[in-house]
Amino acid sequence: MKSLSEIDTISKRASRAVGFSWGIAEEVGINNRLLEMFGLPGIKNLNYYLKVYKKQKFQNISLISKLNTSKIPYCPIVTGVNFLDQINSLEELGEINFDNIACPILFIPFLSRASEIIGKKILLKIDKNEFLLNFNQSIYSNYFNKEIWERAEKLKVTFMENKDLFTESEWKEIYKLSEDTFVEETDELKQKTAGAGLTDND
Repeated sequence: MKSLSEIDTISKRASRAVGFSWGIAEEVGINNRLLEMFGLPGIKNLNYYLKVYKKQKFQNISLISKLNTSKIPYCPIVTGVNFLDQINSLEELGEINFDNIACPILFIPFLSRASEIIGKKILLKIDKNEFLLNFNQSIYSNYFNKEIWERAEKLKVTFMENKDLFTESEWKEIYKLSEDTFVEETDELKQKTAGAGLTDND
């Protein structure tokens, strides 16, 4: 089994070899490491994309808006780099849509990293598949296909507000239960915790 370090290095070098800058290639290396770690087919999709990248034209995007459409498939790497660069302003839009993006698997780790930067979960819908990105710590999904995903017709990014998954009454109940571990403060305990008996050698 290949190590994550090997996956990072080879992904970076291969991306540079087909014409991406070293800076973008570094991003691809980091991303493919994340994809494979989260159980998504990064190498398989990147290998396919880099082969067609040299033969086919893809649409680059610099300024991302709420609605993004193109007759030519968007490059998932350039789109991802610019998404990450603009994340603080994009968050304010609440929801962002893309039509026609190549190899969407390669776009996912950019969103995962963006989730960590803004401190919010991101819900990603790609055609009929959903991905919940949790602060770059995990990816929950109903997507189990390990094959090449050549193109997505619709991709929607939704920034989720941070909310507790429990009610206030449930919190109060469990908090009250936790109080059983509290130690009642006594004079003896106060003396011990206040540093009594310590010798000052100054």
